[in-house]
Amino acid sequence: MSDINKVVLAYSGGLDTSVIAKWLTETYGCEVVTFTADVGQGGEVEPARAKAQAMGIKEIYIEDLREEFVREYVYPMFRANALYEGEYLLGTSIARPLIAKRLVEIAQETGADAISHGATGKGNDQVRFELAAYALAPGIEVIAPWREWDLNSREKLLAYCAKHDIAVEKKRGTKSPYSMDANLLHISYEGDILEDPAAEPEEAMWLWSVSPEAAPDTPTYIELDYVKGDITALNGVEMSPATVLEALNKVGGANGIGRADIVENRYVGMKSRGCYETPGGTIMLKAHRAIESLTMDRELAHLKDDLMPRYASLIYNGYWFSPERLALQALIDESQRFVNGRVRLKLYKGNVVVVGRESADSLFDESIATFEDDDGAYDQKDAGGFIKLNALRLRIAARKGRASH
Repeated sequence: MSDINKVVLAYSGGLDTSVIAKWLTETYGCEVVTFTADVGQGGEVEPARAKAQAMGIKEIYIEDLREEFVREYVYPMFRANALYEGEYLLGTSIARPLIAKRLVEIAQETGADAISHGATGKGNDQVRFELAAYALAPGIEVIAPWREWDLNSREKLLAYCAKHDIAVEKKRGTKSPYSMDANLLHISYEGDILEDPAAEPEEAMWLWSVSPEAAPDTPTYIELDYVKGDITALNGVEMSPATVLEALNKVGGANGIGRADIVENRYVGMKSRGCYETPGGTIMLKAHRAIESLTMDRELAHLKDDLMPRYASLIYNGYWFSPERLALQALIDESQRFVNGRVRLKLYKGNVVVVGRESADSLFDESIATFEDDDGAYDQKDAGGFIKLNALRLRIAARKGRASH
């Protein structure tokens, strides 16, 4: 332990990480550097500075990473139409690599020997933080207090605060009983009544969206412009990636879009129930698939769909900086060369409905697809030979008595 002189801590300013900051100095006799990342989680970021200062922290990093988060992480992921286990839009998973990257970089800049995080020993985040850190800095030391200490309850954490004069909020008051994590892509809820998978979440839990029943009776129409698979404008107004997502969260939430109640398989082996609000991401996924359907070659689209579950699992499990994710990303990015155009959507009571799409790179040929006279653009007689060739293996198998019943 004496080899650890300085540690960079991923610091939120909350109870857990405030205790960790003191615990690190007490246990390792080291200096602590705090790093707080603003990835769009809300108003809790700047107060972390005052809390760290009150604890005697000398080096405090608070950084606005919202644009980098959406541009370099969210947008590339959405080019893949990534969904984990068919439902989860990976809102928590995709934020961890960026935070880990900055932890490592700050450690290198400040001459720190180690990094530390507040993820528990039961969850996925410990894996995500540490796999990312080791991929970027193989010799880095990682300290995970939840795997070392015996402060395994809120009461013990508060007792530690009292003993060491750490100023924290001691009463829950009207605070949510749920464990929540938010960034610009989503907000998640775990714990309390959600630990019973049969229990319906209470309406008061949801913070980002109205219920579909309470959403407006009049639909909202929006248009999204795409260039190489990324949104560049909303309703004709060019916007930065973070601004796009922020605007889509607002309009989506107002129309009851983006709620999900999921039982998922954690990488560490257990099943976990989580509720998520991802209004902007839900709109983005629907719109991106719509523009791809118009502009992307069939076999390329099918290949992407085949690879997507593997890509999503890599992100969920913490392998953002792995060679396999980078290789898949190269293929995905190449697939987006002609994914340009505009998608028109109707948002109504929890639904995202595609009502139009157009592109100068469209592969839709009306003269061929028409049900009317196509003036010879498509010779229907050609279909006979096509069918016979594709049926050949089936006919051979049937003649050998292998017909399916």
